[in-house]
Amino acid sequence: MLKRVLSIMIIAAVCLSLASCGCSMGGGDADVHVFYYTYSDPYISSVRSELDRRLDEAGVSYQDHDSNNSQTTQTEQVQTAITRGAKLLLVNIVTTGSDDAASGIVSLAKEKNIPVVFFNREVSDEVVNSYQKCVFIGTDAAEAGYLQGDMIGDYLTENYDAVDLNGDGEISYVMFMGEKGNNEAIYRTRYSVENADAKLTAAGFPPLKFYDASNTDKYLLDRDGKWSAQAANEYMTTILTSFNVASGNMVELIICNNDNMAEGAITALNAAGYNTGEDGSVTVPVFGVDATEAAKSLIKSGKMTGTVKQDAAGMAEALTLVTGAGLSDRELTSPLEGYTIDEGADKVRINYSAYFGE
Repeated sequence: MLKRVLSIMIIAAVCLSLASCGCSMGGGDADVHVFYYTYSDPYISSVRSELDRRLDEAGVSYQDHDSNNSQTTQTEQVQTAITRGAKLLLVNIVTTGSDDAASGIVSLAKEKNIPVVFFNREVSDEVVNSYQKCVFIGTDAAEAGYLQGDMIGDYLTENYDAVDLNGDGEISYVMFMGEKGNNEAIYRTRYSVENADAKLTAAGFPPLKFYDASNTDKYLLDRDGKWSAQAANEYMTTILTSFNVASGNMVELIICNNDNMAEGAITALNAAGYNTGEDGSVTVPVFGVDATEAAKSLIKSGKMTGTVKQDAAGMAEALTLVTGAGLSDRELTSPLEGYTIDEGADKVRINYSAYFGE
């Protein structure tokens, strides 16, 4: 509560400071340019909506950019913004598998002495440390996996017999992975299962069993890297033709790297008569990450079990505070009292939390 009060007081001070500078909502010649890896990501859409609101309240002139999941497009957008006089860059980087893209953006910003703030999709410590006016704001990539695994493990140990639909003493699962090479996807995929298994074995149950023994990866990947409902829906629809209640081998747990993929899986389950939220309906536990409004609605209706809340409002709040510092030529992390910041680099952490419904 103290942290929240302090943050509100700091934001109010930022608003007054920026208003006195004559800053206002702008377009192509805006002071702040915000680059989103894609507008279509539901969580990113939530961050964008909240950040727009806060920047409007602060009187900041800004322009949003949709990179549409193309690093080439994003880099060109950054170059154009700098040419047009950008004073601060907020970058939700597209490519996370290597440092090349992020390092290139830092070089462009550094040449013009422009602060650059990466957010949500993590860049390396080396990238952040390469420029004094560079920070990262986001979650701890591994934390969502650990927390999702704990949620799954606790749920299964309390409801094991009900979840074990075919009564074979094991829980078969599907894992939907959002993007290859992305740390959030890698850690969520790995640690959700590892932590769930640890909870299960400690309670005397066998570890989870991937539904398809021939799949040694033990995940189904969105090959377009979009973490999309469509990818999960197509996979799940195919799975249910062979793995279902009538055949006695129904998939008994669905783990998703994000809520969008959980939505797609649930749509396929609904089409096959499962997870309808109605009394007597066979319901397979589905877990996601983000706590989007759509996921909250699915949990409330009994179609989805739980999700890991990724705090869009908290992300937007931290971005607004850092923006105010950057535009005032102060140290970027100076207004972030009460936030967790890594020791080895200026990386500001936004905490996750479990969500089973309100």
